[in-house]
Amino acid sequence: MNLHPILRALLWPLSIVFEAVVRLRAFFYRAGIFRQKRLKGVVISVGNLTVGGTGKTPMVMWLAERAASMGHCVGVLTRGYRGQADSGAENAVSDEVWVMRRRLGEKIRLGAGADRVASGLRLEKDGVDWFVLDDGFQHLRLARDADIVLVDATDPFGGGWLLPAGRLREPQSALVRADVIVFTRGDSAPELEQELRRWTAAPIYYARVELNGIFHAAPHEINAELGEWQKRSFFAFCGIGNGKAFFSDLTRWGIRTVEQLAFPDHHVFQAADAQDIEGRAKASGAEALICTEKDVFNFRHLREWSLPVYYCQIRQEVTDAEGFWKTILGIVERKRQGSRR
Repeated sequence: MNLHPILRALLWPLSIVFEAVVRLRAFFYRAGIFRQKRLKGVVISVGNLTVGGTGKTPMVMWLAERAASMGHCVGVLTRGYRGQADSGAENAVSDEVWVMRRRLGEKIRLGAGADRVASGLRLEKDGVDWFVLDDGFQHLRLARDADIVLVDATDPFGGGWLLPAGRLREPQSALVRADVIVFTRGDSAPELEQELRRWTAAPIYYARVELNGIFHAAPHEINAELGEWQKRSFFAFCGIGNGKAFFSDLTRWGIRTVEQLAFPDHHVFQAADAQDIEGRAKASGAEALICTEKDVFNFRHLREWSLPVYYCQIRQEVTDAEGFWKTILGIVERKRQGSRR
């Protein structure tokens, strides 16, 4: 969200009102005026301070799979795009829901919809005892046992302005609620760590997304051989929260792109978009197209492309993964013991 300075100045009064509302809402929950709903099972929240992509979906999947590997019956609670309830893998209403369904399969239960308390209660009846709350830092209505906040090390606070003038959902002081901070898109950020100590003493870890594989975006997807895609020049496009980060990752993974085109987050591609993409790709000399896994969902109804289309499947890599997981378990244990007193 790179607003013109004049437009940002015009929106600044609305940001002041927005900040007052979010601060008041958080105070009401702290004071018990607004009551939180608590599920019987463990709830781990994954969220952030800014709008846009910080790697929440890969982190949610990492946590869900880790909890399942310990023998827990795990459910993911996600709002989905615009809060619509999910109706199954093929008719999913959100690209994130679709990706999580196809990647997590039957081993993880998924509750999608705006009312995540209701989704959690439904999954509890089916035996779910561990929940991962997707994009949950601002979802104060549901009590949680650990609050994990992701911070993009390359753009931690979206310029420092709250919505609508900037990208912050809450002021930085809201980090006082965080139990764990995870810096994404970086391996070391000592100056940023020091800055965050103004608001939180939470332990800090690092994570980044890594390439799991490159697949043909076809009805029967095939994992592309290493030599096949390494030799190609790609036109890269995406409709995600942080397109710039995706294009940077492509370079880091050794994928050669000749041009890039970013669309708004959750963009549903139309025939005109496909024509524009292919026209630009051919003009730039690209041999194929490459996008994110989420984008495949958003152009699934289009005709066949005239150029080969590939997508990147990613995974979360956490530095000191064992220490990170033990920290989460320790926080959960302390909070649940405290709630029983």
